[in-house]
Amino acid sequence: MTPNPPPLLSMTNIEKSFPGVRAIKHGQLELQAGEVHALLGENGAGKSTLIKVLSGAHQPDSGTLSIDGVPVTVASPFNAQDLGIAVIYQEFNLVPALSARENIFLGQEPGNGPLVSKAQERRLATELFERLDMPLSPETLCRDLSVAQQQVVEIAKALARNARILVMDEPTAALSQREVEKLFAIIRDLRGQGLGIIYVSHRLDEIFAVCDRATIMRDGEYITTHEVRDLSRERIIELMVGRKLESEFPRRHSEIGEARLQVQNLRRGSAVRGVTFELKRGEILGLTGLVGAGRTEVARLLFGADRAEAGRIFLDGRELNVRSPLDAIRAGICLLTEDRKAQGLVLGLSVRENFGLPNLNFFSRLGFVRRLQEKRAFADYTRNLRIKVSNQEQLARNLSGGNQQKVVLAKWLQSNTDIVLVDEPTRGIDVGAKYEIYLLLNELVAQGKSILMISSELPEVLGMSDRILVMHEGRIVGEIEDVESATQEQILGFTVIAQGNTDAPARGGDAGVPYQTETVEPQSRKEPMEVIQ
Repeated sequence: MTPNPPPLLSMTNIEKSFPGVRAIKHGQLELQAGEVHALLGENGAGKSTLIKVLSGAHQPDSGTLSIDGVPVTVASPFNAQDLGIAVIYQEFNLVPALSARENIFLGQEPGNGPLVSKAQERRLATELFERLDMPLSPETLCRDLSVAQQQVVEIAKALARNARILVMDEPTAALSQREVEKLFAIIRDLRGQGLGIIYVSHRLDEIFAVCDRATIMRDGEYITTHEVRDLSRERIIELMVGRKLESEFPRRHSEIGEARLQVQNLRRGSAVRGVTFELKRGEILGLTGLVGAGRTEVARLLFGADRAEAGRIFLDGRELNVRSPLDAIRAGICLLTEDRKAQGLVLGLSVRENFGLPNLNFFSRLGFVRRLQEKRAFADYTRNLRIKVSNQEQLARNLSGGNQQKVVLAKWLQSNTDIVLVDEPTRGIDVGAKYEIYLLLNELVAQGKSILMISSELPEVLGMSDRILVMHEGRIVGEIEDVESATQEQILGFTVIAQGNTDAPARGGDAGVPYQTETVEPQSRKEPMEVIQ
């Protein structure tokens, strides 16, 4: 009887501490050749630290790491490459000014001595792209590639280094649904070629779509490993957070009132082409669509981050002239940006300073910041929003994604804004933190505030919205009012129809039926405006 081969990778009893923090306790992971293995856990569960130990970026305090049953020491990232370990992070490690070919072979250029054989590189790069079923020119500069194409370059770079263990960290965060399906096809093909893939994602639907087994961590400790087919979404969430959640999307009972924000014929180039809608008091209005549909561009126009070429915006019947974010803030409109790290926070400043930045008019007098008042106000929000910070001077960059999002929310709540625009509010946030963000959004609408929620995650849109608008190529192409009985297929169906007919937006469940409109007279103007009913 032939004995079973040892695992491709085995990490056992991994321990890692930093000053004042125990990041991993009894960490373990076992990966077979030809397996896609999910690594799951909340932010702070220890996933990233375990991956950094595997990649040689951190040295474990204790524990063993074996490849093909042979104990190894991963002393550095270069050592990890030599052992066949490659990590593709969410933020790619590519040189934008170099071609795809040059990025693939950077540091390991083929040739004789100092002479690089570009022809050989070109041939090998073409073979790699063919292996990945991606028709891509090796000479294209990486800055000219789409996010999906850059990801393929990263995978090709790993294969060029003969990687056998491939770690993918949030690989679908910036991909469209079609690109996600293409990536899954590549992953399945690599699995068939005998690679072992560790897949890290907060999107649980993807785990069931592409993974074979799942290891779950919580608070730095290994919890369990199961076959994915033996798990349910609810069971995974329970194992990750350590308790049962009554519902992934908390219920609310808010009273929806009159229209507060009215948008008419908003336009900016090909990104936003005649967008018209209304947002009501106490309502969460979902805005969804494929990546590049124009959702973020609409939010930026409403917030004054970009200037509209045409269109009118009314708040409580009064027309606004939003020329800058300052105009929007003064009118009571705030924006939680899609990229909270690059646009929502100053990572090098403390959480207190980030909280105070848009609120200096509250906390300053005669040009001086009243620090004590600022601290007291932020302390109230850290308590009420359950923001986990060691102290108010902790740098924003050192918070988890969920806590960073709460700091952004806190600074806008202090500004007492009534119209809250949230763009991908839970991107990169674990299930437990998502639930807390959802609770906060529900509390806001219960207070009578109005929320425009932009999201690519259709379960989130269906679970949180009172109404849903679907965008495609700069236009609103569908509206769903009966959200409780709506499906993901219905939302995607609007986009499919729009691809064949961009002139007739659809509403409700009757695809292809044009929007009905009525005339509304804003209080401050007598000209009629057309709004969606």
